[in-house]
Amino acid sequence: MAEVRSFPALHYDLNAVGPLGDVTAPPYDVIDGAGRTALLERSAFNIVEIDLPVSSGGDPYEHAAGTLEEWILSGILRQDREPSLWAMTQEFSAPDGSMRTRNTILARVRVEDYGPGRIRPHERTQPGPKQDRLDLTRATRFNLSPIFSLTTRDAWPAVEPGTRTEPWAEVLSEDGTLNRIWKVTDPEIHRAVSWELNEAELLIADGHHRYETARAYRDEVGGEGAHCYTLMALTGLDDPGLTVFPTHRLLSGLGDPDLVDHFHRGIDEVFETLADGEVDPAGLEGPGCFGLAGDDGSSRLLRLRDPGSVDRHLEGRSESYRHLDAAILEKVVFSEILGMSEADVEAKRGLAYAKSIDDVLGAIKVGEAQAAFILRPTPVEQVRAVADAGETMPPKSTYFFPKIPTGIVFNPLS
Repeated sequence: MAEVRSFPALHYDLNAVGPLGDVTAPPYDVIDGAGRTALLERSAFNIVEIDLPVSSGGDPYEHAAGTLEEWILSGILRQDREPSLWAMTQEFSAPDGSMRTRNTILARVRVEDYGPGRIRPHERTQPGPKQDRLDLTRATRFNLSPIFSLTTRDAWPAVEPGTRTEPWAEVLSEDGTLNRIWKVTDPEIHRAVSWELNEAELLIADGHHRYETARAYRDEVGGEGAHCYTLMALTGLDDPGLTVFPTHRLLSGLGDPDLVDHFHRGIDEVFETLADGEVDPAGLEGPGCFGLAGDDGSSRLLRLRDPGSVDRHLEGRSESYRHLDAAILEKVVFSEILGMSEADVEAKRGLAYAKSIDDVLGAIKVGEAQAAFILRPTPVEQVRAVADAGETMPPKSTYFFPKIPTGIVFNPLS
C-alpha cells in the first residue's frame, strides 16, 4: 500500500521572484555546464543554484545549504504552515504531432523498501549519483526534485475539483511543454487522494537514484518523522497523456578496423536486414528490431533472425524482460559481440545516449560516435510487466516525457 499525504511545502514567493518559469529547471541529471549558466542568467534565484551547486574552492553542498537558508530568510522562498497537495497538468506535443495532456499530483509519500504491493523500481542504478544526492539531502534537509512515479490507481479525479480555478502558476518549458500548477488546500480533497492511493502500487518512472537516496537518508536518520517521506509526482498508469519516448545508443571507440569488421560480421550473423537506407524502427513488430547507422553513411533496419533465440541469450529472465529491446541490445550486441560488461555499460565506456534521431545523426557526423542503434519506445505495459517480475531494466530503457520541472515545491525533511 502507498501512504500518500499532503505536506507543508516550501516554495518560491512569486511576488519576490516573478514568473515561476524563471526559477524552475529541468532535472539536475540532464543539465550540463552551459545549461546551468543559461538558467542562472535567467534568474539568480534559479533552483540550479541549490539543486546543482557549484562552489569554487568550497564545499558545494554547504553552498547549497547556505543559499537555501539565505533565500528563506530573505523571503525568496516561503514555508507554508498548512499542508497542501499540488496538482499539475502538462500539455505537450507527442511524436506523432498530436497534443496530449498528462496529469500529475505532487505529494509526500512514505519511503518503503521495494516489494510487491508497495514501490517498485524498473531500471538499474549507479552509485555515483546516489552519493551526490545523499550529500545534498544531508546538507539541505529538503527534497528539492520530485521522483516521478506511476500509480496503479488514478487519483486525478479526486484532485481535479481543486483545479477549477486559475492556476497558481504556469511554466513553459524549453521543450514546449506548458505546465499548469494548482495549490490544493482542501482537506477533503487530501483525504480523497490518500484514500484512492491507499491500495495502489507505485512504479518509479524517473528518479531511481533520488528514491534510493531517500531510503538511505531514512535509515541514516532513524526513527519516525518527516525524513520517512519523500516528494513524488504521481501519475496514473492509465492516464491518457502518459507517453514513453525511446533513448538511442551511440557507440564510440570503434576505430580498429578488425573490431569494426568483427562488429559487422556479428551483426549480420544475428540480425537480418529489413531495409537499407532507413533508420527508424517505429512500427516494426517482434522482439529485437533496431535501426543501425554508421559513420560510413550507411543505415539499415535490423530484426533478430531467430526471435526464439532470446530464450537462449537471456535464459533465466522473465518473458517480458526477454522481449525488451534494450535488454536484447545489451546482451546480444554489447556483451556477446563487443565484449562489454554490465559495468562498462553503467560507466558508459564507449557508450552514450541520445534522445532523437537527429541527435544521433549529428553525433555521427561530427565524429562523436562511429555507430548508433535507434530503438523503439518501450510500451508502458512492458515496463510494468518487468517490474512485476521483480527485475530491473538496463539504464535508459525508458524516457518518460515530459520531465517534471524542479523548483515547483520542496518537501521538508525535518
